[in-house]
Amino acid sequence: MRIEDIRDLLKDKRVVDEINKHLWIESQKAGYSIGLERATDEWLRLYGESWMKFHMPDKFTAYKTKSKS
Repeated sequence: MRIEDIRDLLKDKRVVDEINKHLWIESQKAGYSIGLERATDEWLRLYGESWMKFHMPDKFTAYKTKSKS
């Protein structure tokens, strides 16, 4: 994902909520806070595209079209 795509995605409150859930779950597993930066990086890498494909299909299609060119 390009930085512009990530910035757009992070403007969505639903994405921020998902990242906070990821932060909580992974911190519970680790036994300490993994930190917001790590949680954000992990969530974007692991779930960002799939989440966008399901929740924002039009933006996902545009993103995929841009990344091919």
